[in-house]
Amino acid sequence: MIDIPCVIFAGGKSSRMGEDKALLPFEKHNTLTEYQLNQHSKTFQNIYISCKSKEKFDFNANFIEDLNQELFAPTTAFISIFHRLDNDSFFAISVDTPFIDNTIIKTLVEEDNGSFDAVVAVVDEQIQPLCGIYHRTLLSAFTDMEEQNIHKLNYLLKNSNVKFVPFEDKNKFLNLNNKEEYQKALEIINASLI
Repeated sequence: MIDIPCVIFAGGKSSRMGEDKALLPFEKHNTLTEYQLNQHSKTFQNIYISCKSKEKFDFNANFIEDLNQELFAPTTAFISIFHRLDNDSFFAISVDTPFIDNTIIKTLVEEDNGSFDAVVAVVDEQIQPLCGIYHRTLLSAFTDMEEQNIHKLNYLLKNSNVKFVPFEDKNKFLNLNNKEEYQKALEIINASLI
């Protein structure tokens, strides 16, 4: 079991999906969030769910609610997480990437020797900002970004001491942004259950 905490990011607006993707049913679970919680509980000792409000979930978990309720941006989630956790680092994963597996996670953890601000996955030359390890050394940068109204994680990663770890299988990084991608993910998961 990995001893750094894992935080599932489930506080986005889901504007392209048209409904809250964190609450969509997935596999045998009532919500995608519960699926992710179940999957990653096999790998991490401690798991948290980052969200705007825990009231939308009807199950028990360790929730970290955003300190800034007005802003829908990952910057405020990162700031809230570092304020809540005592740990110097945590593994960040998005609720809408259900196929990121143990192998990917363990590779990223092995690549983190403590000398970087973050260790983040890259696939097909695309940075995957919500699949990686973030260190507390970035807290002041997140705070500055929020004050300057800059919320792109790629901006932070390109201006910090980050180790980018390349992966080959882009299907593992399927991101459920819209209904088509959600249906594709359901087809993949249903085929694996046969």
